[in-house]
Amino acid sequence: MQRLAYILFHRIVLVAIALLLQVAVLVVMIMIFSEHLPLFYWWCILLSIVVTLWIINRPGEPAYKIGWLILIFSFPVLGGSLYLLAGGIRLSDRTRKKMNNINKQFVQNLYHDYKSDDLLPLGEDAAGQARYLENHAFCPAYTNTEAEYFPLGDLAFTRMLEQLRCAKRYIFLEYFIIQPGKMWDHILEVLKEKAAEGLDVRVIYDDMGSIFALPKNYDKKLSESGIQCRSFNRFIPVVSLRLNNRDHRKLMIIDGGVGFTGGINLADEYINAVEKYGHWKDSVIMLEGDAVWSMTVMFLTMWDYCSGWEENLSGFRPRPFPAKPWTGYVQPYTDTPLDDETVSQTVYLNMISRARKFIYITTPYLIIDTATNTALCNAAKAGVDVRIITPHIPDKKIVFEATKAHYPPLLEAGVKIYEYTPGFIHAKNFVVDGKYATVGTVNLDYRSLFLHFENGVWLCEAPCIADIIQDFQETIEKSQAVSLRHYRRLNPLIQLYRSVLRVFAPMM
Repeated sequence: MQRLAYILFHRIVLVAIALLLQVAVLVVMIMIFSEHLPLFYWWCILLSIVVTLWIINRPGEPAYKIGWLILIFSFPVLGGSLYLLAGGIRLSDRTRKKMNNINKQFVQNLYHDYKSDDLLPLGEDAAGQARYLENHAFCPAYTNTEAEYFPLGDLAFTRMLEQLRCAKRYIFLEYFIIQPGKMWDHILEVLKEKAAEGLDVRVIYDDMGSIFALPKNYDKKLSESGIQCRSFNRFIPVVSLRLNNRDHRKLMIIDGGVGFTGGINLADEYINAVEKYGHWKDSVIMLEGDAVWSMTVMFLTMWDYCSGWEENLSGFRPRPFPAKPWTGYVQPYTDTPLDDETVSQTVYLNMISRARKFIYITTPYLIIDTATNTALCNAAKAGVDVRIITPHIPDKKIVFEATKAHYPPLLEAGVKIYEYTPGFIHAKNFVVDGKYATVGTVNLDYRSLFLHFENGVWLCEAPCIADIIQDFQETIEKSQAVSLRHYRRLNPLIQLYRSVLRVFAPMM
């Protein structure tokens, strides 16, 4: 009974009920008015026609448009209003101003680090990718930065604790999910110790991502321990497009000189301390050197966005690091849904288009947009060895079915797909030709590519790329190949179900 009461009165249930009531009231009002007021009915129809033309002519992902057009055509009286309520992308003047301030801070603090033309000796492909991230994400490429790759969260966790204990000035954490348990409790203990020593310790967590993991107002509880904390985009009982935009980034920054990112959140399943979906396969990359300053700016601008602060970020910049042996180029980048630049998608598409030998991908979800699907198919048809590893044990069954719905076109083009049989693979890695790679938080699904705040690290000629390839090859050995013949022989009802899921997957 206690468990049932906890579920029924949980904040997310109460908020969800409030949201559903708002939508229900809107639907009932529209139906009543349209039934008794012919003028209102035709106004709704006109609104749906205008919205349809708007959707067709505005830039955006075609699959997302198709899903909404089908909904509008099926329910012409309601469709236009529902799109304006939940499907469009509108920024208030206040949000635009905040976004402009973030971009201004990036340029002010990182512009002098731009060096994309230095990559020209490695080829125009390398320089072009670096130039894109500098010009459109305001994120420079760096040398003098060692990158260490961890094939499991279990291994990264030990190194995280070591580096946290070495902090002298500040510790910044930004994660989608934080959950009490072995992992977070050990980290929190260090954070409290460092805050008591006078270090600047700050934490950002996503309110929706952590809603089942943390109690309400957990940010205030941390503040009482001397740890500054902000909850990103608090989940409130008001229908708003902002509910779609979550902070999916993962950043751990120590003194501006050491930074961690990758797939893992701060919860026990990510280090296999508990088992939820079999063995949890994830990845982390640790940077040490000049490039961590870019990650620090990412965190501080997000902090200012959440807090309404306007800090002078230059005071956080560490002293120059001693020269290191050749480390290749390391370029941390971030992506925001509040502009018209699809940074993460473009990074992936650029890497696919530059492949000549092989493309290795690990992703927990394979709900890809039209452009990425076409690029992968064309690469495979051109003779590039394209391999993708997805989970065998899903964390979300309906999303897993949507992932499987995207298999057949890729398989028919010659893409090789494998499922990680020991459990759930959560790593988000790309490797191309052994020359380029990216490790980060960006899933191959619509939410990551177009709706969430994300981050990653693009690598060029970095020694750790060999470690990422080795990890991929070892993971392939623990995975089973997906057969195109199997999908052609599926029950027609299952095929129909997956076809419907594929149409509406971008709206999930």
